[in-house]
Amino acid sequence: MTRLATRDKILQAAREVFAEKGYHRALVDDIVRASQTSKGAVYHHFPNKEALFLALVDEFAGRLAEAVAAAIGRAHGALGKVEAAVTAGLETFARHRDLARILLLESVSLGPAYQSKRQEVHGRFADLIQAHLDEAAAEGSIPPVDTRVATLAWLGALNEVVVQWLHSGRPDLRTEAVPALVPMLLRSIGAKSAE
Repeated sequence: MTRLATRDKILQAAREVFAEKGYHRALVDDIVRASQTSKGAVYHHFPNKEALFLALVDEFAGRLAEAVAAAIGRAHGALGKVEAAVTAGLETFARHRDLARILLLESVSLGPAYQSKRQEVHGRFADLIQAHLDEAAAEGSIPPVDTRVATLAWLGALNEVVVQWLHSGRPDLRTEAVPALVPMLLRSIGAKSAE
């Protein structure tokens, strides 16, 4: 097995263990057993449990960035790109419930290292949304608004919708939240759906 394949196997096991037991109850030994590797292999790739967790955050951020970039690439106009980004973000959380649970629920008490990583991911997505909102305002698709405040309000709404979905155990975020939330967010800045 290649080093990359071993690393991926360890990350997959860590995702399952963290999702099942939570960060604080999960042990490196649990991840070793679930990955069918050795402690040496785990520590070769990740110096500690926190590093494993942060690697999962990076993995999810990468999936989110890919989905959003692809959706934006297919969309037309600044407002269409914003709508595509928000929809793709929600759909990515829906497809990766285990990672969403780890990222939004298990991470609450992890301290400065995680908060810094979370701010980095949050900042990238916020900058992307704000840039397209600025473009939408410049092209007249929306009235002049404070796009930074709008972006932060949107991210807060998205976070709360996903957190409530994770707590509820309801089956599908895509069919329940996306059709209601996206038009609501667009109306909040004086826009109609881009479609």
